[in-house]
Amino acid sequence: MRLHNIDDQKCLTPQLALSFLKEGNKRFVENLKSHSNLLEQVNETKENQFPFAIILSCIDSRTSAELIFDQGLGDIFSTRIAGNVLNEDIIGSMEFACKLAGSKLVVVLGHSHCGAITGACNGTKLGHLSNLLEKVNPSIEYVKSNHSDIDITSKEGIDMVAFHNVEYTINHILNKSEVLNDMYQNGEIGIVGAFYKVETGEVDFIKEMFVEKNVR
Repeated sequence: MRLHNIDDQKCLTPQLALSFLKEGNKRFVENLKSHSNLLEQVNETKENQFPFAIILSCIDSRTSAELIFDQGLGDIFSTRIAGNVLNEDIIGSMEFACKLAGSKLVVVLGHSHCGAITGACNGTKLGHLSNLLEKVNPSIEYVKSNHSDIDITSKEGIDMVAFHNVEYTINHILNKSEVLNDMYQNGEIGIVGAFYKVETGEVDFIKEMFVEKNVR
């Protein structure tokens, strides 16, 4: 959904922003792409950008947010890191997107068959990657505690950890950012957790957090 000016962006609600993503994924799954003229998009966005959402996703080559949500240039901010984990720089990027650039929605997007989550579940140690994978440990411990019958290194166990990692991350965004928490409490932004199935191209929206906007 192209927002052509700042007035379009200001009138947008977080709930409507989410509907753009849901409709876009439906188009993607049905192979009905609406964002194909990239040169036209370059010309439309050469002066300004008015993205409606920021999406935190994994670096996995199969999980490009622009593609799986059928969005064009200038529609979304895309933040990518292995395992879609949270750190201070990513929180700062979310604060920029929402407070300064006007985005209405923060999305954390996990996915099945995640290599980073697989590495974390298998206790992989490798240079700086080791510190990154440690951020998945709370979700590993959660699955071990609540699903003791599941092998944490199995496909089922890994996907369960990846799924919980999304919920863990969206809950911690508001705890770690006063800026985003204030915007959320005032109904200016929504926070959403989603899970992409690499087998089908479908996105499940697993947690949607909205507060009715305060009237001032």
